[in-house]
Amino acid sequence: MAASAEGPEEAQESRQEPAGLYLDYGYGSHVGLRRELNEDSSVITDTLFAVADGMGGHEAGEVASALAVQTLADGWNRAEGRVSRDQIQAYLGEADQRIREATDSKAGTTVSGALLEDHEDGLSWVVFNIGDSRTYLYEQAELRQLTRDHSQVQDMFDSGLITAEELHSHPQRNVITRALGAGEMWDADFTTAAVRAGQRLMICSDGLSGELTDDEIGRILGAGRNAQDTVDWLIHQSLRAGGRDNVTVVVVDVQQQDVQQQDARQQDVQQHDSPKQDGPPQED
Repeated sequence: MAASAEGPEEAQESRQEPAGLYLDYGYGSHVGLRRELNEDSSVITDTLFAVADGMGGHEAGEVASALAVQTLADGWNRAEGRVSRDQIQAYLGEADQRIREATDSKAGTTVSGALLEDHEDGLSWVVFNIGDSRTYLYEQAELRQLTRDHSQVQDMFDSGLITAEELHSHPQRNVITRALGAGEMWDADFTTAAVRAGQRLMICSDGLSGELTDDEIGRILGAGRNAQDTVDWLIHQSLRAGGRDNVTVVVVDVQQQDVQQQDARQQDVQQHDSPKQDGPPQED
């Protein structure tokens, strides 16, 4: 599958088979109830997923977020999907430069996402973050935020100046301290997590995390719906909670193939690869 950088209103579900596992994913975006433009963008590939939340107004934020995800998609395609952590940082540096040139440094964007990386000792998520878009991991009925917000209120909370409850309501909650295309800080934070069957990874803009609590998000992620239905439900609930900002959500499920699935897929591959088949080669 070629990488695709998505605009605000796209949604679909697909799958890939890494080492006996397969990924089901869904994604979607909504302008919200109080904004005229959707400045969020996302990139969806077989192994790389990310959400960017632009800022700058007058369509400049939309340009910034689109350039961020397009640069990631372009890099993934050039590398034919074999991307490392160092390459992600290089792509982000390239995106920063492209945004500054396109907007005269008057717009910026957050970006958060995850890369599925295959090592000798197994698969891992390489999670990256700039700004206050977030990546979460839901596993064994527990929700864990894998990223730390680069925001003024997060710094205040870490310093003990405000409470966890004030994070959602503080007047400075939208002031970020790190972004692509603007300011002096744009390096990403990275973290890793082992990949296991049964995991559910979620990436979102602050249009979701600013409206729903972690408990509310965890309840929806754990309700047993498939990835795309879960995305749609999360977006719906964020709108019901106020919809004050654009909201974009990506959900990726890690699932184990059973024996019958693996046999069926192997048979399908053999059928397509058989030199005895008549006519032109078929494509999936």
